[in-house]
Amino acid sequence: MIAARRAGYGSGVTATNWARAASAVVATATAGALATDPGSPWYRALDKPRWQPPPAAFPAVWTPLYALLAVAGARVLDRTGTDDARRRAFVRTYAANLVLNAGWTVVFFRARRPAAALVEIAALNVSTWQLLRRAGAVDRPAAVMIAPYAGWTLFATVLNAAIVLRNRR
Repeated sequence: MIAARRAGYGSGVTATNWARAASAVVATATAGALATDPGSPWYRALDKPRWQPPPAAFPAVWTPLYALLAVAGARVLDRTGTDDARRRAFVRTYAANLVLNAGWTVVFFRARRPAAALVEIAALNVSTWQLLRRAGAVDRPAAVMIAPYAGWTLFATVLNAAIVLRNRR
């Protein structure tokens, strides 16, 4: 039975936990994609640093990062019991992180408030490091899967800060 439950997921996770984590990540990615508009006149008019990746790079980077985040989430869920305090703390941190992740896009692109988005992404970074720590306490491979996401959000923070500094009007 365990082999049947775990078959096809490649990371040793049950279908239920895979569905939960993947659904949450897909909802986050969808919200972010719907809020993002790099072709808007407002965004195109911003002074951006030369080292900013082209718009096409973002989905190319986010897709594997989101996949790793979903697998990591499912692994941690599988390795904790339903009454486990570590599981509850991880679920809260995971959910908060995904809300902050999608929220940054809304604040930056929809509200057009890069400075407010910088504050929001700072909170996302704190949440991501908490997520990394909580995952690592349960399953080291899950933490390793979250590490690139942590690195990318730090890069996004630096990029956001550069945009704020270049567009102080």
